[in-house]
Amino acid sequence: MMTRLFRTAAVTLLFSVSSLGVAAENHTLRLAQTWGPNSPILGETTENMAQMAEEMSGGRLKIRIDSANKHKAPFGIFDLVRNGQYDMGHTASYYYKGTIPNAMYFTTTPFGLIAPEMYAWFYHDEGMELVQKVYEPFGLLSFPGGNTGNQMGGWFNKEINSVADLKGLKMRTPGFAGEVMSELGVAVTNLPPGELYTALERGTVDAVEWVGPALDFPMGFHQIAKYYYSGWQEPGAEVQFLINEKSWNKLPKDLQAILRISMRTAAYDMYIQTTHESGVAWDRMKEDYPNVTHKTFPPEVIDAMRDATNKLLAQEAEKDELAKEIINSQHDYLKQVRQWTNISDKAYLNSIATD
Repeated sequence: MMTRLFRTAAVTLLFSVSSLGVAAENHTLRLAQTWGPNSPILGETTENMAQMAEEMSGGRLKIRIDSANKHKAPFGIFDLVRNGQYDMGHTASYYYKGTIPNAMYFTTTPFGLIAPEMYAWFYHDEGMELVQKVYEPFGLLSFPGGNTGNQMGGWFNKEINSVADLKGLKMRTPGFAGEVMSELGVAVTNLPPGELYTALERGTVDAVEWVGPALDFPMGFHQIAKYYYSGWQEPGAEVQFLINEKSWNKLPKDLQAILRISMRTAAYDMYIQTTHESGVAWDRMKEDYPNVTHKTFPPEVIDAMRDATNKLLAQEAEKDELAKEIINSQHDYLKQVRQWTNISDKAYLNSIATD
């Protein structure tokens, strides 16, 4: 309710004059998303963005959303938008590491920036400049599209007590984390969201990493796997809005501004909605499914994951100058901003911690 009130107030206050002196030129953009129809939070983010854009433009900007069941390419959003089949996309950049490897750092990096730090890097440091360096050669623009916050490490059918327990494990985990787990002997696969429950239920995979309670609970993983591990791999996972540059350039300046603000506000809404829904879902999960056991990976496993992450990042930086620039930028920014995180949020939580 408060989100709707805030959005309505913003529409009235900021853009009640947007049509003054502007010709009544209407534009419709088509958006393809990785997510299926009625997808909670992720799908709501695109709907919120489209609604805000239409309201703030007085109906001059409409965005038509096609879910994965319509375009049939949940992991093909990059190509759909690049080739002009769609004007926009909503997806995660690390899904395309095979085509555009340097994009994966803009979703998240293991042991890296948490969500507030990531947004600060994007908007107040070098983040957005580096994003455009990566996407410009493909005729695309990319904007932050919502953050899940710190993701959970996944649902496992067995306890992980040592690095040896990871060897031969079949697991769904995408992006750079998948590379790290492969380095540690895990058989990694990346399945679309709609296939995850069935894969876990049938034993096609032994473990599934999706998001966190807000999105995991509706998927039903807790009905199959007992062990729910805290994360290391996605400390602040950012999805993205992709826009075909030709489609963007066809928009008048005021509609470009409206679209920017709609995307940025919808991204913020997704972050706080995920925080809220995760708290609700975890409380319900503990009550209704007491056999679910929360675990953290033992220090030996975390150390191995960190060592593998550092090794792979160094390899990527050595073979590609732009990768090196992005990795170093995030590393340097984390080193600076984490000092503040440690003496503010971390110190506060540690000082009030109770059993």
